Amino acid sequence: MKIILKTPLLIAILVFSGIAGAVDEADFEVKTTQNLINLCTATDDDPRHAEAIHFCHGYLIGAFHFYKAEHEGGDGIPLFCIPEPKPTRNESIAMFVTWAQNHTEHMNELPVETEFRFLIETWPCDPSSK
Repeated sequence: MKIILKTPLLIAILVFSGIAGAVDEADFEVKTTQNLINLCTATDDDPRHAEAIHFCHGYLIGAFHFYKAEHEGGDGIPLFCIPEPKPTRNESIAMFVTWAQNHTEHMNELPVETEFRFLIETWPCDPSSK
């Protein structure tokens, strides 16, 4: 009886883990937030795990650094204000992934737009500090 119950469970785990965590070539085109989330959540056993995670981090940090470079020293109003102490890169990316997974309505949008929705919602600026 135990073997009969364990076999379907094992098959289900193997099938669904392959579907949920498999990174494919289209994900590296990063046309949608879902593509980026697929890269950011690549499992350790995915053959493309290392490149997927590195791509995820590079994409998110690159967009953030571009924003910073465009707004450093300017008199413009910032879109978001990261608190002190600043979260680490890994903490921030984990927060973004969780936020995006909880906001599935944005999965078909451009990932850079979703990244900045997250930043603006997560770390709004205090208008009284201006």
